[in-house]
Amino acid sequence: MTQQISDIAFTPTVKTVQEQKGSRENYAKMEQKGGWKDTVTEDLAEFISERDSFYLGTASDDGQPYIQHRGGKPGFLKVVDEHTLAFADFKGNRQYLSTGNLLDNNKAYIFLMDYPNRRRIKIWGTAKVIDDDEALIEQLTDTDYKGKPEQAIIFTIKAWDVNCPQHITRRYTETEIAEITAPLNDRIAELEAQLSTAN
Repeated sequence: MTQQISDIAFTPTVKTVQEQKGSRENYAKMEQKGGWKDTVTEDLAEFISERDSFYLGTASDDGQPYIQHRGGKPGFLKVVDEHTLAFADFKGNRQYLSTGNLLDNNKAYIFLMDYPNRRRIKIWGTAKVIDDDEALIEQLTDTDYKGKPEQAIIFTIKAWDVNCPQHITRRYTETEIAEITAPLNDRIAELEAQLSTAN
């Protein structure tokens, strides 16, 4: 049987469940048409460059999962090449759960959300922590960010997929709301000025 990129998630057990629940045929068709991707496309690179946060999933050596939120200015998650993403890891609560997990189990997962446009992208891969390469850490750090970078995390892409928008509620950042409401606020100010002049 031909190995599919989606086999990273669609294990034999998952496929058995899909068969039992009636969805395997649709996913088999998706695989025949090319299926998931394992390289960074132009669309994926653009999507990543606009994100100001993502969720990083890791697991301990015995399989206990852990998810951590990562945030920064848009584009803090960098595309290094068509197979590699990276970001500067800043000092936080110093629990080092993701770091410890990656030392024992390099399998990792990135979950990216675009709430205003109701899009989500899932990326499977492996990751490693680099804490002894100051040039790399500096390269990944945005100069106008105040936090102190402690290490870098390099993520190698094995597969990625775009999810459907179902059940994603639109949410907006303060910056996005300010941009959306700016014309309204300008118009309100203009009308208030006209009213005060008329009186």
